[in-house]
Amino acid sequence: MKRTDTCGSLRGTDAGKKVILNGWVFRKRDHGGITFINLRDRYGITQAFVEPDSPQELLDIAQSLRMESCIALEGEVRLRPDSMINPDMPTGEIEIVVTSIEVLSHCDILPFMIDELQKDGTPVIPNEDLRLKYRYLDLRTAQMQKHIALRHRVALATRNHLASQGFFEIETPTFIKSTPEGARDYLVPSRLYPGQFYALPQSPQLYKQILMVSGFDKYFQIARCYRDEDSRGDRQPEFTQIDIEMSFVDRDDVLAMTEGLMVSIFKEAMNIDIPKQFQRIAYDDAIECYGTDKPDLRFDMKLEDGAFMAEIGSFQAFKDALDAGGAVKALVVPGVAEKYSRKLIDELEKTAKIYKARGLGWMKRGENGFEGGISKFFEGAHSTIDEKLGTKEGDLLLFVADAKRKIACTALGAVRTKLGKDLNLCDPNAFAFAWIVDFPMFEWNEDENKWDTAHHMFTMPQAQYHETLESDPGSVKGDLYDLVLNGYELASGSIRIHDPALQNKIFSIVGFDPVEAEKKFGFLIEAFKYGPPPHGGIAPGLDRLVMLMCGQTSIKEVIAFPKNSFAQNPMDGSPGFVDEAQLKELHLNIVDKNEGN
Repeated sequence: MKRTDTCGSLRGTDAGKKVILNGWVFRKRDHGGITFINLRDRYGITQAFVEPDSPQELLDIAQSLRMESCIALEGEVRLRPDSMINPDMPTGEIEIVVTSIEVLSHCDILPFMIDELQKDGTPVIPNEDLRLKYRYLDLRTAQMQKHIALRHRVALATRNHLASQGFFEIETPTFIKSTPEGARDYLVPSRLYPGQFYALPQSPQLYKQILMVSGFDKYFQIARCYRDEDSRGDRQPEFTQIDIEMSFVDRDDVLAMTEGLMVSIFKEAMNIDIPKQFQRIAYDDAIECYGTDKPDLRFDMKLEDGAFMAEIGSFQAFKDALDAGGAVKALVVPGVAEKYSRKLIDELEKTAKIYKARGLGWMKRGENGFEGGISKFFEGAHSTIDEKLGTKEGDLLLFVADAKRKIACTALGAVRTKLGKDLNLCDPNAFAFAWIVDFPMFEWNEDENKWDTAHHMFTMPQAQYHETLESDPGSVKGDLYDLVLNGYELASGSIRIHDPALQNKIFSIVGFDPVEAEKKFGFLIEAFKYGPPPHGGIAPGLDRLVMLMCGQTSIKEVIAFPKNSFAQNPMDGSPGFVDEAQLKELHLNIVDKNEGN
C-alpha cells in the first residue's frame, strides 16, 4: 500500500477522507478491546485504532504488531471527540479508523526504547556507545530528527544566501598533498606509487586561495575536513565547515558578508532575528575582560583590574605577582555570597588551577565589610574596594594573581565561565555573537624556543607592522578574526598574504626551512607568481553552528553518523583491520609496535 499522506499532515478538515499511511509503530495499547496504534514517520505521529468488531484477520495483525515494525495502514479519518483532542499533537484533532494493515517489515527486540520518557516527563537518554552502535534507531528519535532537519535548513539557507550574493559553489579535492596545517593529517596510501601518500584535507585552505588566483572572486563550499586529533565535545575527526573566500576585499568586507550570512541562516532556518552587526572586541581586551578569546557574552560579569589591592592590603601574593611584572585580576559575583560555601569555592579553585593558577583568593561582602578568605589582609579597606570594584552587600569577590598576566586572566576567566553555567546565567534561547579581532600574529613556542604563527602561515600581518616584522615579531598584529557565539569559536578567518616575498619573510620568522617550504607549498608560491589578487576568507563550522542553534554541547548531536570519543564508530566497527591482500596491493606492512620489547 503506497501512502497517500504522511503521519504529520492530517487535520480536522480531512475528516471522512480515505487515507493510506506508512511508518513505524511508535506506541501500541489496548483499551477495552480497541487496539490503538501511534504511527510515526519523520513528519509526525498519527493515532489510529482498530475497532473490536473488525475482521479477525485485522484484529490478529493489530495484536501481533511490535514496536518499531514498519507498516502500512489504510483507513478513514475521523474527528476525535472534543474531550479526546490532544493539543500537544499537530494531528491531535483526528484519528484513523483502520480498515487494513500490511506489515512491511518486522522489528526485533529493541536495544532501547525510542523516545522513552521517565515518570517526570524527561526523556530517557541511552548511553552514548549504545546510541552510536544503533544509530539508525537513535536517528528515529524526535530530537535527532529535529536536529538533522535543522542542519538541512542551515545548509540550504547557506547555499541560497551565498548564491544570491554572487558566490560560486566549487568543490576542491579530497585527496591532496600533505601540508603542515596544525593537526596530524589522515594519510591515504597510493597503490600506483609505492611509498607515496595522499592526505585528506584539514581544510581547503590552499585550494581556495588558488581559486582566487584563478579569477573566481567569490567561492564557497560546504566542505568536509579531516584532522587526526583528539575528540572533544565540539570536535570530530571528520567535520564540515562553510568554507568561503573572496578577492579584492579587506577585513570589514569579510565581516559584513559573514554577518549577512548569519542573519539569513537564523531567519530562514529558525525564524529568529539576530542583530545585523556584531560587536567587535580586540583580542587583548577579550583576554583582560573575559579571560578568553571566545567569551560567552550572554551574561556580563567582566574581570576587573585588582592591582590596587596590593597597595591597600597586606596580602603578599598580590605584591609578589605585581613585582614580577604580572597581574591581579578580580571578579565580582553579585548576590551569591550566602550560596557559596567553602566547598563550592574550592570547586572554583580547582577550575582556576587547571589553568595554572596557584590558587583562588576570595572574600564575601557582608553587612559591615568583607569577611572570610583573604579578608583579614584588607581590614578597613572595604570602602575603597566597594568604590573600585562596585561591590555590594551579598557579593562574592574572587581573585587570581600571577607573575604571568595571561595566566591570571585565563584562570579567572575559566572560573567566570564555570559560574555562568553553575548559576544558570546563560540563556539557552539567546545567541550572543561577537568578533574577536587584532590577534597577535605570532606566539612564542617555549618548548622549541621559536616563533609560531598564531593562526596559519598565510595570514597577512596588519599593514602598520610590515616594517617591524622581523625585528619585533611579538608586537605584530595579524589581519585575522574569529567569530564567537555563546562561548564557542564559530568561525576563523583572515586576509591572506598574496605577495611571495612577504610570504617568504613569514616562513623565515617561524623557522620554516625554504627548501621545506618549497617542498610543501611550492605549488601555491608558484601560483602567486601569476598575478594573485588581494583576498581573504573565513570558515564557519557547520556542525558547531547547528549544535549551538539546537542548544547542545556536542556536535555528535547534529551529525548523522559521528565517531565516539575514541574516534571509533561502534555501528560499523571502524577503524578496522584489512586483509593481507589489500595491504600487499598498497605496498604496506604492519609492524607490531610491541615487537622487540
